[in-house]
Amino acid sequence: QMSNGSSVTQFLLLAFADRRELQLLTFWLFLGIYLAALLGNSLIITALACDHRLHTPMYFFLLNLSLVDLGSISTTLPKAIAGSLWDNRAISYTGCSAQLFMLVFLVVAEYFPLTVMAYDRYVAICKPLHYRTLLGSIACVHMAAAAWGSAFLYAVLHTANTFSIPICRGNAINQFFCEIPHILKLSCSDSDYLREVGLIVVSACLALWCFLFIVVSYVRIMRAVLRIPSEQGRHKAFSTCLPHMVVVSLYVSTIMFAHLKPPSISSPFLAPVVAVLYSVVPPAVNPLIYSMRNQELKDAL
Repeated sequence: QMSNGSSVTQFLLLAFADRRELQLLTFWLFLGIYLAALLGNSLIITALACDHRLHTPMYFFLLNLSLVDLGSISTTLPKAIAGSLWDNRAISYTGCSAQLFMLVFLVVAEYFPLTVMAYDRYVAICKPLHYRTLLGSIACVHMAAAAWGSAFLYAVLHTANTFSIPICRGNAINQFFCEIPHILKLSCSDSDYLREVGLIVVSACLALWCFLFIVVSYVRIMRAVLRIPSEQGRHKAFSTCLPHMVVVSLYVSTIMFAHLKPPSISSPFLAPVVAVLYSVVPPAVNPLIYSMRNQELKDAL
């Protein structure tokens, strides 16, 4: 037990730490996923940056998505991989706050390309004559700057609020990275706890709005696709849109569950598994989802 937050100098990340065999299994699994995500996103970034034919709004947003994915998975997995290999679960107070800041920053920033890419496809398919007007180069840069700036301010707000809360319930976190709900469980004050929970609820409402915007965009795309006379054209459009919807739905639902689930729903393995689904799986599968049906990107690679 600890009297106040100032006495906390480090946290212990205890997820998947029950047995040595489980630690080694986690090491190899996380290492394989991390290398695959590193390779896939790096290839997409290189192709989009070097091939001038891909300098269009859709690929600009895909470049942003790959940068975010590369950053987010590099924020959580290297520490987890090293901890599993060397059986060292400690992370400093400063390291935990930096990791939380980067994770919140990149998770919020990820909503931007996912949302705008759905809007891009909607405009391209349903309003092709207005495409260059609605999604010109200047508009894309302004949207990207606004998204990255908002994500930065949002991360500062959550990180400062979370680490201003006094801690007196130990320093053990049942997670493989520093996550807001698990840090809040260590707080002494219910009022400070509820203040951050209120911010999370507001954030969830904004995320839900983005998700509904994406769903509406794809519903309108589907309605337009159903009017395409060619069966091959319909199949191509559906096979592109449906995987996007699956990825976005998984991403949004798991983040909301991780941050808004009631305390009564608790399990040593539930929280880490849910965290894997929103912080590890999307960066690894997004390069496949967004490129496997794209012939232009395949040619560039």
